[in-house]
Amino acid sequence: MNTFDITSLTGLLTAACAVLGCIQLLFLFGVYNQVRKTAASVSNEQADPAALPPLSVILVTKDSAAALRENLPLLLQQDYPWFEVIVVNDQSAGTDEDVLKQLSACYPNLYYTFIPPTARYVSRKKLGVAMGIRASRHEWLVFTDPHCRPQSDQWLKGIATQCTEQTDIVLGYCGFEGGKGGFNGKVRLQNFFSSLRYLGWAAAGHPYMGIGRNLAYRKSAYEAHKGFADHLQLQQGEDDLLVNAMARKGNTRIAVAPESLIRQPVPAYKRLWVEERVGRNVTGRFYRGTVRWLNGIDTWSLLLLHSCTLVGTVSALLTHNWTGLAAICLIGLSRFACAMTVLRRAAQTLGEKMCCGLLLLDLLRPWWSLQAWFQYVFRHKADFLRK
Repeated sequence: MNTFDITSLTGLLTAACAVLGCIQLLFLFGVYNQVRKTAASVSNEQADPAALPPLSVILVTKDSAAALRENLPLLLQQDYPWFEVIVVNDQSAGTDEDVLKQLSACYPNLYYTFIPPTARYVSRKKLGVAMGIRASRHEWLVFTDPHCRPQSDQWLKGIATQCTEQTDIVLGYCGFEGGKGGFNGKVRLQNFFSSLRYLGWAAAGHPYMGIGRNLAYRKSAYEAHKGFADHLQLQQGEDDLLVNAMARKGNTRIAVAPESLIRQPVPAYKRLWVEERVGRNVTGRFYRGTVRWLNGIDTWSLLLLHSCTLVGTVSALLTHNWTGLAAICLIGLSRFACAMTVLRRAAQTLGEKMCCGLLLLDLLRPWWSLQAWFQYVFRHKADFLRK
């Protein structure tokens, strides 16, 4: 390639960087910054105790006795006027039932049941959630897992504050506890960004999914949608696919106040995290609306931006095109500064301390998405169907 061709290439890459940078800024300020803006707008809201609805907290347990013993009292001791906790035991081989018996003797608002061992050909998690909903006595249902730990005794108030008359769904944030090691950091970063994505879209008026570790919705909305009837063939989807079907612009709010946050430990084995990531890719193929495709544009435009910036910098250096080099560097640094500002503020809003990791997130998230896609493609379809 001659000098003229390389010079032309530098100009094209500079223009591409400008276009891709603008696309990224639209996502940064139009979606991800909405979480911080929403948190700021509700920071001064005071919950009226008389207006808080009764709540039914539902969780499904399986071989989680230690987690129940540690975390269930934190749920039962919430500073909330009227709520019940319903635990559905899924054929635990451990001492889950013993822990539940001990706690139910101390807490009158704790109720527990079990999934019959004869249940077949249905997702156990969906069946457990459905049984908990059927046993509940209140309109508003709150969902979490045995391994999740509320960050304060005001967790239910933080969720219930968003349960307005016009609201059917409230999306919360569940982060991972800090720790050492590369796997811990990767899990926390990926969870932070995926949560920032669905919370940001919901705050921007385009909700498309939610996570069942910190989620609330009306029983009437669940019943009107006939529960999980649309995706009974899948093992997963009891949270994200249900929210995707029920959520609309005017009926979904997010709860991101400090008291509404939940934490859970990082999975003990990498395989467990990979399985969850693959499962989200499976259910993501069934999402309705355009957000799924817009998320793809966000991810791959970032990959192209990094690639064009690198190639453009090299071509400008080879041709001594200092004007082109300055333009590419200015575009790249401006976009990077905006990204770090938005992500850092969002991390602070969600109680995350990962300033150094945000650089890795910005550089590696397209590659992590590609890795998750390959892990999904090379799996057998039967792995994700009900058994």
